[in-house]
Amino acid sequence: MNLWQHADKWGAPPIEDAVTLGEGGTPLVRSRVIGPALGLKNLWFKIEGGNPTGSYKDRFAAAAVTHLKRDGRVACLGTSSGNTGAALAAYCARAGIRCFLAIVEGAPEGKLRQMRAYGAQLIRIKDFGASPAVIDAVMAGLRGLADEVGAGFEVSAFCFSPRGMAGVQTMGLEIAEALAGQRFSVFSPAGGGGLTLAVARGVKTWGGAGCVHCVQPVGNDTIATALRAGRHHAAAMRSTTAISGLQVGSVLDGDEVIAACRGLGGTGFVVADETVWAWQARLAREEGIFSEPAGAVALAGVEQAVARGELAPDEHAVCLVTGSGFKDERSLLRMTGEAPTPLVADFGEFSAAVRAAL
Repeated sequence: MNLWQHADKWGAPPIEDAVTLGEGGTPLVRSRVIGPALGLKNLWFKIEGGNPTGSYKDRFAAAAVTHLKRDGRVACLGTSSGNTGAALAAYCARAGIRCFLAIVEGAPEGKLRQMRAYGAQLIRIKDFGASPAVIDAVMAGLRGLADEVGAGFEVSAFCFSPRGMAGVQTMGLEIAEALAGQRFSVFSPAGGGGLTLAVARGVKTWGGAGCVHCVQPVGNDTIATALRAGRHHAAAMRSTTAISGLQVGSVLDGDEVIAACRGLGGTGFVVADETVWAWQARLAREEGIFSEPAGAVALAGVEQAVARGELAPDEHAVCLVTGSGFKDERSLLRMTGEAPTPLVADFGEFSAAVRAAL
């Protein structure tokens, strides 16, 4: 099932207007190793790396660019730390719309190369992504510039781009549909919170017994602690996490995330970067799932929930694996090291190495 087959539930434009590359309908895969190791019978991974540009942001871009095309826009302004930019660049290329992106200072170069491959024009801005004041200034400036030049303005947050983010709600719809009749918990990574809010709204729209938890790196804890503590408002902070894609120190959708998660019975979890990288490596080596670091954040939250006694052994728990491991080359070096693949003289040396390893 793809994005547009849920059109009646998220207010999509007519299918004949769709700018699509076949996004959505991603697999929900049961854990074979990590779940049992944590004492969980029903741990699932929603794997978004199979979307056309390698992340869930294609759901956002498909919806956003479809609306831009219907509006007659010939240019799009946006922001990105990586995945949003790649998705917007690809779908703008598909629609014949020029794409200009303000880039978070610490965005991985591999993600930037993907954006440039689609023809987008990129400029990094100092302290963008880390400083709430800089984030607010850039967002306000982009909105004004878009109005001035007649361009679309698309950022993957409901407070800026509700029509695009409605497309992300389909992830929650797909999970709720697959687990219909079961009690389940979705663990969602969060930077500005748009993904978590979208999934919560999708789960609520479908109905059933699903809750959504917000998981954040300790260096970008704008929402999770407030949610767990019973507060109603997110708090801006200077982002210090190294987890690409979650470096959003401003509030953005944070207040709405708190209300939506709490309304479904969810809470917040805060995890260390080092724990995230460790789970990224385990996902690859124990489950065969090649994830970007942000895609391992949810699993770090599951680990905490188990340790706190907040997740029953037979409850269905879903981790959102947001994007492919190809998205962040730096994190791969942590997993594999920088030593080159060895070269041997002949098959005899190869077979000797295999025997020694076994």
